[in-house]
Amino acid sequence: MAEKAEEQQTSGAGTAVDVLRAAGAEFAGLTGLRAEAVTRLERTSDGWVLEAEVTELARVPNSMSLMASYEVTVDERGGITGYRRVRRYERGRPDPR
Repeated sequence: MAEKAEEQQTSGAGTAVDVLRAAGAEFAGLTGLRAEAVTRLERTSDGWVLEAEVTELARVPNSMSLMASYEVTVDERGGITGYRRVRRYERGRPDPR
């Protein structure tokens, strides 16, 4: 069973961790934003979908910084095929969902 799970996480770029690293570097290059956390990672028939949390505007105190969630689609090789901002919020505010 562990072998099957490992096979499912493997793509042309390697493991899910390899895909995350490659996509994170490309996302930073495209947007100038660095992901603080990945809150979603899902395998699709075309590659991967992930959701990354980033700081869009740093403020003092840090709890007032403007954050955003981005949905990023990634191909089998780990290259970004698209991204979109799905939510903006202040870091210190609870999630209204």
